[in-house]
Amino acid sequence: MADNLPSEFDVVVIGTGLPESIIAAACSRSGQRVLHVDSRQYYGGNWASFSFSGLLSWIKENQKMADPCEGNTRWEELILENEEGIPLNKADQTIQHVEDFCYASQDLAEDVEEAGALLKAPASVASASSEVIEEVSGTPEAEEKCFPLEDRPSGTKDEETFPDSAAGIEPECTADREAVEVTSLGEKPCDNVTPGQSVQEVENNEAASIVEAAAEPRKITYSQIVKEGRRFNIDLISKLLYSRGLLIDLLIKSNVSRYAEFKNVTRILAFREGRVEQVPCSRADVFNSKQLTMVEKRMLMKFLTFCLDYEQHPDEYQGHKDSKFSDYLKTQKLTPNLQHFILHSIAMVSEADCYTIDGLKATQKFLQCLGRYGNTPFLFPLYGQGEIPQCFCRMCAVFGGVYCLRHPVQCLVVDKETRRCKAVIDHFGQRISASYFVVEDSYFSEETCANVSYRQISRAVLITDRSILKASSDQQISILTVPPMEPGQPAVCLIELCSSTMTCMKNTYLVHLTCSSIKTAKEDLEPVVGQLFSESTETESEGAGEGQKPQILWSVYFNMRDSSGVDRTSYANLPPNIYVCSGPDNALGNDCAVKQAEAIFQEMFPSEEFCPPPPNPEDIIYDGDGTQLEDPGFGNPSEANPETLPEKSTEESERPSEE
Repeated sequence: MADNLPSEFDVVVIGTGLPESIIAAACSRSGQRVLHVDSRQYYGGNWASFSFSGLLSWIKENQKMADPCEGNTRWEELILENEEGIPLNKADQTIQHVEDFCYASQDLAEDVEEAGALLKAPASVASASSEVIEEVSGTPEAEEKCFPLEDRPSGTKDEETFPDSAAGIEPECTADREAVEVTSLGEKPCDNVTPGQSVQEVENNEAASIVEAAAEPRKITYSQIVKEGRRFNIDLISKLLYSRGLLIDLLIKSNVSRYAEFKNVTRILAFREGRVEQVPCSRADVFNSKQLTMVEKRMLMKFLTFCLDYEQHPDEYQGHKDSKFSDYLKTQKLTPNLQHFILHSIAMVSEADCYTIDGLKATQKFLQCLGRYGNTPFLFPLYGQGEIPQCFCRMCAVFGGVYCLRHPVQCLVVDKETRRCKAVIDHFGQRISASYFVVEDSYFSEETCANVSYRQISRAVLITDRSILKASSDQQISILTVPPMEPGQPAVCLIELCSSTMTCMKNTYLVHLTCSSIKTAKEDLEPVVGQLFSESTETESEGAGEGQKPQILWSVYFNMRDSSGVDRTSYANLPPNIYVCSGPDNALGNDCAVKQAEAIFQEMFPSEEFCPPPPNPEDIIYDGDGTQLEDPGFGNPSEANPETLPEKSTEESERPSEE
């Protein structure tokens, strides 16, 4: 039981966000004894994904004004004379201004329960004896415990059916099969055939119903959303993976990618003059585009070719190093249309704050990521961003890490003489010693963070009834950067997900909006929401014309703390063997979390490799009694040693399948 854990570990990690999970996996992989705990009842922290009912519970918890240190003074009696304690928060205080709104019909919604829903654990636990603690160790049974599936949709595939490719990227044909399974209309069981009715008649009736459903989309009610709530996997923070970014490289190198599946983002959109339009990315897209004239196509290809190796042509940009990137684009004889595409949809940088070198680097990164897995540079993990921290937690558990959710830590114990942290005291009063301690920022008290200056992120999540840009296929994953509508306002990043991403029910879209906070999330994002979506519950016209805005069925707004970039010295009196991990940042990718995790690991264990490739099963050594050590499940027996794979075979495995 978790109230009787081992009293000594090498590393204690508090919090299960992405950087903490990567560090835990790297430490466990290098042979360290790792204890990974979280006071929450779910993995991921602010990187988590929720079903619809799970998100509603999260909203209620964060709308309460709870005291983060309430009932957290028992540790003072356990501190010795030559020790002092650093108190830790029990409640999360990183979320503010949570507001949710329902625009869909709410008829009988209160009497509807989520299909297949499990009994929910209480949001807060009054006594330690009533808590249910999950303890996970490096055993086959532990792998199953490590990842609670209650927040996944019903009908989720078996955990062991992951692809065998080196990158773990699901072929498009496989993803499309899943998409059909999730989003097909008029799907009926065979036992619907009535006596005297032929199979041909049934098929004709089904075909007619499909055409009818396509012609007249069924109005979605709130009760339907609740009933299909397990089809949703809603991310607290919205991000994409650059196909040649640090996180994809780490997933491939460590083979953690075998625990996840991905889909390629299909469209990059632009918002200009009140219209949403698709941006051509690849060479083929540029020359097939009807939005650009032939002259514009040549101008765009010439500039993008220059950006790919701009370092080789310093004379082209040295004179503009101190200029804004937007001003530099004006000197390149690009039309306003092309300048807008490059600035907001390719480089995806701020018009007001980005300088020339930064803009060229961002454009180069975008172009280098094109074509690795599809026609855009981005990937999205099926079932949501919250899958990624859990993948690294599983790797840690496979190599012997111990996991405890709903396991608050009361304080860190510091030796007054050496000024090093020596132990933690958990909510059972147990003292657990370790050499190194990794703590997520939100666990520190206001006293410890008194001198820390935090930024804020404004977030909105919408459930809508149609896409913001109609296309021949309704299974589109889109990203859109909306430029500031007024001077001083931030640009807004919008990511629209379809049901084939396993993040929403069929006939709906899940829309994430993110920007740097100026005011509350609703004040920051409502102008953009009003431009692109309709809050009205009544249709604007008899027919659903192409110009009609998508209707919002349900929405939530909230502000999230951005602790990235905080200097370690800002925290008061932290011993040198306590390492702080930040929460999610405002960037589109995950590079900040990966860099932070690697830097902390290398500081703790400078002689160890960070998340090395998995061992070849042929190299596994037998123990003394002649039994073979358990294969951790990372290697593929049919492959050569991952460390000596030729570049060609790696590239072949990364090539997307033909559609």
